[in-house]
This record gives sequence, C-alpha cells and structure tokens, in this order.
Amino acid sequence: MLVPGAPSNADLCDAPRDRLAARRSGQIASVHSWELVTSVDGPGTRMTLFLAGCPLRCQYCHNPDTWRQRDGELTALDDILARIRRYLPVFRATGGGLTISGGEPLQQAAFVTRLARAAADLGVHVAIDTSGNLGRAASDALLDDLSLVLLDVKSGLPETYREVTGRELQPTLDFGDRLAARGVPAWIRFVLVPGLTDAPENVDAVADIVARWSNVQRVEVLPFHQMGTSKWERLGIPYPLAGRETPDAGLVAHVRAQFAARGLTVY
Repeated sequence: MLVPGAPSNADLCDAPRDRLAARRSGQIASVHSWELVTSVDGPGTRMTLFLAGCPLRCQYCHNPDTWRQRDGELTALDDILARIRRYLPVFRATGGGLTISGGEPLQQAAFVTRLARAAADLGVHVAIDTSGNLGRAASDALLDDLSLVLLDVKSGLPETYREVTGRELQPTLDFGDRLAARGVPAWIRFVLVPGLTDAPENVDAVADIVARWSNVQRVEVLPFHQMGTSKWERLGIPYPLAGRETPDAGLVAHVRAQFAARGLTVY
C-alpha cells in the first residue's frame, strides 16, 4: 500500500516528477499483462502477473513483446493488490496464489519486493518465475516472502546457455545455490529444443546442476513449440527458430529419464 501522505496512484503513474521516484521505490511497475490460470505457474488457480522488461534474448522466447520495459503499462501497487484481494476466495479454495512473471520480474525488484510482502501479509502463496540472471537483485527479505520459485535453467553448458540467451550461465547457478542454501522451494523449468538444448551432454549438465539443489521439488521438461512465432513476426524481429521441429515423444521421454536418473521428480 502507499504510505500516508504519498502521491495518489494517478500521480504516481502520470506525474513525471513523481514517476521515477515511484519506480525506484517499487510503488509502480511496468506491467505487460495478467491472467488467471490453473496449475500452470504453480499450484492451484493463480493470478500470473507479467512484468515488462527482460535482459535475456532467448531464441525460443514466446513473449518477445515483454522484452522492453518501456512497452508496458505503468501500474500502481495498490491497483494490483486490489485485484489480488478479489481473488482471495479462489486462491484459498484451490491452494493457488500469485505468480510474478515476465519478462524478467527481478528487473523490477523493488516492486516485486513490495508486492510479495503485501501479498504474503494477505496470506497469499507467492511465486516468482525467473531465469535467475538478475538473482543478485533479490534481497533476502524478498526470498523470505516467497513460497515458491519457478527457476528456468535454460542450459547446463556455459557456451550453450550463451547461444540460447545471449547471457552467461553463472548468475543462474549463483541464484540457485542461494535458494538452496535458504531452503526456498523451487520448481525447475527446462525447455527442450531439438538442435539447440537437446544435446545429451547439455541435458546431463542441467541435471547435475539441479541434483545438487536439495530444495528442488520438481523438474518440468517443456517441449519447444512454435506458438510465439506470430509475435516475432508482428514485432518485425527475425525468428531464429522458424521452421524448427518440436521434439518427438521419444526425445522428451529420454530427456526426462536423464533427470529422473538423478532421483529428481520429473514432469
């Protein structure tokens, strides 16, 4: 909630003098969209909030329209909390809650920290969906308010990770180690792309990384799909995986078995 004497929600979003300070303090954020989903971005029925802005440029990204923070709509924290309150009965009935996604939510860490604290005060199960690339921006206080982290481990070999995302692997490893040390529950997500992430040595590297984290509750192997192609075309961005086939059932089963061999629960 806004502190007593603070500018109104309209002022925070519209007055240039207040806007920068409000963003830095986490009172407003650039929001791409939100949706109500069931058993997709965590347990139960969830309100998934997509924040705008991401430092990665994943070749298989199905939401390239979330890359730029300036393309989102400035939204006040109180407006998001009002929406959450409307869904409290649904969350309680289904064991659901709030998932803060993106883009990359930790690019707006001050807002995420405020939102997670306020939602936790309402008794809401709070998750974030993150690559971990900006994990250093997550304070210990934020991690303490999270019920779950959906951590995308996009590749296990540094060179493959760089090819997939344009960024380095190490920040994700550091963030994963930190979550494990604090005992924050995590679901790991790995996107299986034929000819990009499916090399046995890359999958083994991901599995070995994840197996060292005792806080991991499950691993989701997500088969690559072409459903985001139209967004790349609409934005006029060349799509590097145009025409790439989705993985067949045999490959998906084999990769899931590579994770299961480490004693991990795999979906």
